[in-house]
Amino acid sequence: MHTNPAFRQTDETVALDFARSRAFGTLCLSTEGAPHLAHVPFLLAEDGRTIDLHLTRSNPIARACRVPREVTLAITGPDGYVSPDWYGLEDQVPTWNYVAVHLSGILHPLQPEELPGMLARQSAAFEDFIPGKMPWTMDKMSEDTTARFLRMIQPFRLEILSVASTFKLNQNKSANARHNAARHVEEGFGSDLTRLADLMRTPPSGN
Repeated sequence: MHTNPAFRQTDETVALDFARSRAFGTLCLSTEGAPHLAHVPFLLAEDGRTIDLHLTRSNPIARACRVPREVTLAITGPDGYVSPDWYGLEDQVPTWNYVAVHLSGILHPLQPEELPGMLARQSAAFEDFIPGKMPWTMDKMSEDTTARFLRMIQPFRLEILSVASTFKLNQNKSANARHNAARHVEEGFGSDLTRLADLMRTPPSGN
């Protein structure tokens, strides 16, 4: 991850908390040709040192990672266009604000018997994100469906060795200019703009 150092001073704990709450990212494996990418839900351990995830056995990353391999998991958050007109300043340029966290390390294949427990933990965590819902559990599936499902996927654990993040939220502008832009960004163009505006008003603290 390469960007302006002004946007890379977020505390590692904040970056990991963001990744944990997002729980979905792009797994990247370098190859001799184009890199392999897979879009995966994941479960970040409480200590922030490992991630549990699974892949279909036919996925190129799953086939390549029958032995431990170096990978990066890229997690993106809210993002949006920022018009120069919104700062209340003269002679500005357009930009795009965004949040991204990269977790790099070693992807370890796990034994099949670890898969049911992993899936139960993942579904419990994701179901808990939904307010007021009675949680779905794996025992609601028939034995045949469960067996067929488990045959199709492979469990993995990512051992996190480095954490890099970019919280690009106009920290290089004055607080007044940043707040002016935040007032407009919610009605602009991008993804999860209300959350982006909130982060622009109060960027996460640095190390």
